[in-house]
Amino acid sequence: MFILTESLISLIKILAILFGFVMALGALLTLTERKWAAFVQNRYGPMRAEVMGYRFGGLFHLVADTMKMMIKEDFIPEKASKGLHTLAPGLGFFPAMVIFAIIPFMDQWCPGVSLPVDGRDLCFGFETVDALNAAEATAVATFEATRNYFQIANLNAGLLYIFAITGISVYGTALAGWSSNSKFSLLGGLRASAQMISYEVSMGLSLAGLLMIYGTIDVNEMVREQGTLLFGAIPNWGIFTQPLAFLLFLTAAIAESKRAPFDMPEAESELVAGYFTEYSAMKFGIFMIGEFIMIVFIGAIVSTLFLGGWQVPWLYSDGFHFTSSSMMAASSSGAFTVGELQAYVAGGAPDVSLPYWLVAFLRVGAFITKILLMIAVQLQIRWTLPRFRYDQIMNLGWKILLPLSLANLFITAVVLLLVS
Repeated sequence: MFILTESLISLIKILAILFGFVMALGALLTLTERKWAAFVQNRYGPMRAEVMGYRFGGLFHLVADTMKMMIKEDFIPEKASKGLHTLAPGLGFFPAMVIFAIIPFMDQWCPGVSLPVDGRDLCFGFETVDALNAAEATAVATFEATRNYFQIANLNAGLLYIFAITGISVYGTALAGWSSNSKFSLLGGLRASAQMISYEVSMGLSLAGLLMIYGTIDVNEMVREQGTLLFGAIPNWGIFTQPLAFLLFLTAAIAESKRAPFDMPEAESELVAGYFTEYSAMKFGIFMIGEFIMIVFIGAIVSTLFLGGWQVPWLYSDGFHFTSSSMMAASSSGAFTVGELQAYVAGGAPDVSLPYWLVAFLRVGAFITKILLMIAVQLQIRWTLPRFRYDQIMNLGWKILLPLSLANLFITAVVLLLVS
């Protein structure tokens, strides 16, 4: 029965996160980007598709585009490698989906009593403080009582998982370019491979500073660490502790997604459509939706690592604490006397007390808002900056981003050494 319940919970999480949020938002972005481009260029954008006289701002174009993808001819060039040509879109789409497995939309649910201790929420395995047996002298905080409802897979090495999966996505691009037996596609695939190698190094080094500060590669634990306060007042978010790393990582991530101004693997003015020139129908659609899903992922991972993830400034499991002194003091053993817990709860320690379900709602809403904000930043960059030349992209990756990421790592190490 326990296995069945856990399997059902996992299935619900996959359906809700991947299909209810990621796929839905990725599909909506296919219209949103065209609307954003129209707004930047002072025009209306797609708005003609209608049903029974209603247009809803062009929303029916999503349905029209999907139907066109499904009914168009699936063309494969005569001398192409048909098996690899068919496999390539899946290799590009699959990593974009499974990478969301480690994105936490909220902290693990605490069915007992959750209280903030020095900026971190600790879960105690009982329903109320008064429910403790009077003979018990202490209560130990434990995460064994929590329920992982807001993350598909809680991996201890979440960051390594991210780099492992993103490294696979380039195979789909490279195979699409090579298997099409087209010089335009081949050049696009080669450009994508070179671009991935150039920016993967800088992207990894930009995160090394975060690893040194937070001391973990567990994505959930990183978000929890960002809930503490710097100098007793400022949220310990990655954008405040590593501002240069934030800019470096965002730049490298956009380059990895092969979007303008880093869209040399496509380069319509030079390579027709680059690595997917010879694709049509749903195969082309899979490449396209995979690209938009990567936009969502970049927004999610940047929000997780640098914008506090699901953390809301000064909001903890029992409400808002605007000063660190309003929280419980940490215990080296994680054990607290029953009297201490009862006094804390009875004293109304939060500056603004909130029920736990409302805190969870605010945290999930805050994380989604941060994702949408980072998506808007990417769309604005896409339609503001001109495309770089290929040599400029290589120079930016190897001669600017890489030295800056090494310098950021060195400065972080020196600062940590001085303050330790």
